[in-house]
Amino acid sequence: MKQNKLVRDKISEIIKKHGKTPVTHIASDREYWEKLKEKLTEEAKEFMEDSNKDEIVDLLEIIYAICDFRKIKKSEIEKLRKNKARERGAFRKKIILDEIK
Repeated sequence: MKQNKLVRDKISEIIKKHGKTPVTHIASDREYWEKLKEKLTEEAKEFMEDSNKDEIVDLLEIIYAICDFRKIKKSEIEKLRKNKARERGAFRKKIILDEIK
């Protein structure tokens, strides 16, 4: 079964434990960047379909992988998030913008 998608690091071991043979390769930086973006979209779609904690964890894991690849510290992301929340607010008040007149 063809896959051609980025998978977690231990997936090959899990496939082998189920008596199957994974065929893999290590992505170049260019391919990895494209696959990270594809995986982000995939995980977001899965979250839209089933908004449970596991799907949030998958989204967070891919975001962390993107940060690692782009050499962005998670503490830097958190600082930027806090600054943006302070300046523009967060999404806690459940405000829906219906229109601008």
